[in-house]
Amino acid sequence: MAGGAGSRFWPLSSEERPKQFLDVTGCGKTLLQLTAERFEGIVPPENLWVVTSANYENLVREQLPQVPAQNVLLEPCRRNTAPCICYVSWKIKKRDPRANVIVAPSDHKVKDVKNFRKAIVEALDFAAETDSIVTLGMKPTHPETGYGYIKADLSCSSSLQHNIYRVDAFKEKPTLEVATEYLKQNNYFWNSGLFLWNVSTIINAFRVYQPEISQVFESMLPDYDTPKEQESINRLFPSCENISVDYAILEKAEEIFVYPADFGWSDLGSWSSLQQELEQDKYGNAIVGSNIDLYDTHNCIVHATGEKKVVVQGLDGYIVVERDGVLLICKMSEEQRIRTFH
Repeated sequence: MAGGAGSRFWPLSSEERPKQFLDVTGCGKTLLQLTAERFEGIVPPENLWVVTSANYENLVREQLPQVPAQNVLLEPCRRNTAPCICYVSWKIKKRDPRANVIVAPSDHKVKDVKNFRKAIVEALDFAAETDSIVTLGMKPTHPETGYGYIKADLSCSSSLQHNIYRVDAFKEKPTLEVATEYLKQNNYFWNSGLFLWNVSTIINAFRVYQPEISQVFESMLPDYDTPKEQESINRLFPSCENISVDYAILEKAEEIFVYPADFGWSDLGSWSSLQQELEQDKYGNAIVGSNIDLYDTHNCIVHATGEKKVVVQGLDGYIVVERDGVLLICKMSEEQRIRTFH
């Protein structure tokens, strides 16, 4: 899924080039490219699908040339994750009714790719053998208020896979007090937004729990893989309810399980979260760029990959970003206000 606006990394990101199409970590690859790379050895290139905004078609084709052109699906407008997933599910089902599917956001970061692949393979095997929906739950490391949580029933694991458990409930993003309580218990996990299922399982779930959305894409079956497809999508996609797959399906489904995992995951939803994921110096500073000098500076993130020399002195807990002639200097504690600056 690569259609999000990704505007929280301004001025690095923009409406024209959201964060999934950027090298935010300074590793030489964009988040979208890193996402595709994580599935090497699990999913062949011809089975990779990208659902994105029509505005980002060229960016996807440029950054993922290995993905077949017919596997890049273009949304005419944003309608959250449920219509996005329903669309690609019907497309995949038409090609292979027995396909097993992994749904992955394109803008997340994973540190331990080896453990990520192990978790994906084991969860995928379970989803293939059952009519279940599986989500990957991340073991929390701190009382995070920016993530949704999954409450698992750890009293009994699946007979097919000892480290997969039934989901008791999905929890909204909590207050700090509630998140602290979740951390004290061992059966709450961060909701990673990574889902695994058989394509027939998710199609049937949409038919039961979201029949109106399902009908939109089922009605277009004759148009798929023909010149009429994009015209039909442009006409009918905006009629879909703007709803996440969590609300639309996961919170209603009965056969839903969680695979608790720990592979250094972050959804990189903010500059402060990126700072925590990058290597830091002994003063807590994270830098991206080769021409940056820091003096008497603590707990900052400085992102400047241009040719200009950047010197920072005397700051504590700040975000400093330079991009295309725009310079942002903002207290990390005031980060939520960045969206009002542009």
